[in-house]
Amino acid sequence: MIKDYFHKKRPIYSLEVFPPKKDTDVSVIYDALDEFKALHPTFISVTYGAGGNTAENTFAIASYVQNQCGIEALTHLTCAAIPDKLFLTNFLTNLYRNGIHNLLALRGDKPVWMDEKQFRARYYEHASDLIVDVKESYDFSVAGACYPEVHQEAESLKEDVANLKIKVDKGVDFLITQMFYDNDAFYRFLEEVRKAGIEVPVLPGLMPITSYGQIKNIVGMSGTKIPEEFMKTLEKYKDSPADLKKAGLEYTKKQMGDLLEHGVDGIHLYSMNKVEIAKAIYE
Repeated sequence: MIKDYFHKKRPIYSLEVFPPKKDTDVSVIYDALDEFKALHPTFISVTYGAGGNTAENTFAIASYVQNQCGIEALTHLTCAAIPDKLFLTNFLTNLYRNGIHNLLALRGDKPVWMDEKQFRARYYEHASDLIVDVKESYDFSVAGACYPEVHQEAESLKEDVANLKIKVDKGVDFLITQMFYDNDAFYRFLEEVRKAGIEVPVLPGLMPITSYGQIKNIVGMSGTKIPEEFMKTLEKYKDSPADLKKAGLEYTKKQMGDLLEHGVDGIHLYSMNKVEIAKAIYE
């Protein structure tokens, strides 16, 4: 299980992939995984898709990572995707019987197809509620999400960390952060986390900006801030895709180098399913 690796070696290197959209040839992700394997990540996480509408692919991809690539698979599961306890039991049983013993428990955002009333009526309100039932069902290594720049629904960093403490106390073994571009924000967050008595490993999550179109999604959907100097560089190269991609990769490399110098537990790379980006960062 992933939690055991933190006792064997640090820093840990990991990747995130996502199931292709329904109208995309699913074989592309398996081709990518065969190449990701050569980078020897400690684990590969597989997202669940909005509201679980890629659930079958998520399970198949995670099984391929675990059983064909020989790499620990971390399967995402959102509260919004669970209609009842039976669904959870069946999902966990399928994972466990297929050798997948790692789970990232998330509240998840409201799926596009779900109205507000349905979302509020979900079986599990918070990831912390889900974690309790997961731990009672099987011996999973459970990861949780955290937000260095404060969750958008929290009023303050203090409140956010207090909620995180509840989640960790319910059984989280390690944490993975939302993407960020300001390392100082991460260091401030980590200081508060440790002050609160949260001792589990925290993996910084990095996503290289390789196209100008990414910026709107990153800032709009996650609330992640882009430092002024880096934003100036991106603006400078917005009409030159090749130069912007190069600048984005260089920024992430420097960010990663600084984090490693500060002794972080590892690096989690949001790969966007792009092998060449992962290779450029890891090599």
